[in-house]
Amino acid sequence: MVKKFVRILVNVDCKYEGLMPIYRLFVNDELFAERTWIWNDAGLEENLQIDAKPDEYTIRYELVPPHLAEINISNLSVDVGDAEIIDNHHFRILA
Repeated sequence: MVKKFVRILVNVDCKYEGLMPIYRLFVNDELFAERTWIWNDAGLEENLQIDAKPDEYTIRYELVPPHLAEINISNLSVDVGDAEIIDNHHFRILA
């Protein structure tokens, strides 16, 4: 099956105390990014550029221990390509 390019946008917000937390972003089980959250009182819009076969995919964020933080994602949307949002953690690339 032929791969398709899609760009998925997601809003990310992190509340923390103390040291800036480190987080990881996965699409299914593939690590897309590992970053240190450096913002106070601000969120960011993550831009996921994906070239993959039509299928259902899961977006997962995890904090790297030790952490005193909470990470939340919202407003998952398709910016480019043939895809649909299932919920705030899942999307489907259409055939």
